[in-house]
Amino acid sequence: MHADGSINVDVVPAYAEHLRRAGVAGVFVNGTTGESLSLSPQERVQLAEAWAKVCGPDLKLIVHVGDNALPVSRDLAAHATQIGAAAIGAMPPSFFKPAAGAVADWCAAVADAAPEMPFYYYHIPSMTGVSVRMVDLFPLAGRIPSFAGAKYTFEDLMDYQMAVEAEGGRFDVLFGRDEMLLSGLAVGATGAVGSTYNYMAPVYLRVMEAFAKCDYPAARRWQTRSHQLVQVLQHSVNGVACGKAILNLCGVNVGPCRVPLPQYTQTRMEALHESLKLIGFFDWKDGQDD
Repeated sequence: MHADGSINVDVVPAYAEHLRRAGVAGVFVNGTTGESLSLSPQERVQLAEAWAKVCGPDLKLIVHVGDNALPVSRDLAAHATQIGAAAIGAMPPSFFKPAAGAVADWCAAVADAAPEMPFYYYHIPSMTGVSVRMVDLFPLAGRIPSFAGAKYTFEDLMDYQMAVEAEGGRFDVLFGRDEMLLSGLAVGATGAVGSTYNYMAPVYLRVMEAFAKCDYPAARRWQTRSHQLVQVLQHSVNGVACGKAILNLCGVNVGPCRVPLPQYTQTRMEALHESLKLIGFFDWKDGQDD
């Protein structure tokens, strides 16, 4: 955002290079951290197009297209196809909240607007209030030929593992709770999407690397870094706004959040900077050893 709350697409190339340097493999645009439901459809189109220009094989583009209005979701899905995105994802409507069967109906209607595009269900009950289990939703994927899996931002590890193992493991279930990544790896996660990866992705790559080597003490040590950071977010006035402020402090000038999310004044930024220094964030955010 610019200071006046309008979107700023000019920062996207620098943002993309920051993610590449951090070792990130893909970008999930217009999601929760991207304040998508505070943006107009036209703004979401502009942002998706800006990211499409800078993404490629080394930085895959997934576009979130969920909206309370089905026609908007379908239009955004079709647009994602036109700009060459790698996949689309969609959280369900959050005002009129659908039950399990209706979730499948809605997903099918969105995916049908981009039939060649891999479709991910965005499971984030803390924001949508829709808490259908993936183990109940995935069997309905037969109605959606492009159904690829889910972005799973929830704490139900049993449901998560069952989703990973469903139909012989054919679905890609991206783990979405940053502070629980190590737990997700233990029950089958092979990929993840998270907000704090914007500014400390190397820490999570260290978690994954240590887990793959069965070096569980190291994996826990790096996961603890995530816990320290998430506690800063939890004690802030708003986690999304705080995360965006941290990204600014890391040199990616993404600006403020849009109302109704809170603004970070200079005083609040200084206090945040001190909190981050206290936990050693600037010493280990890039995956440096102690």
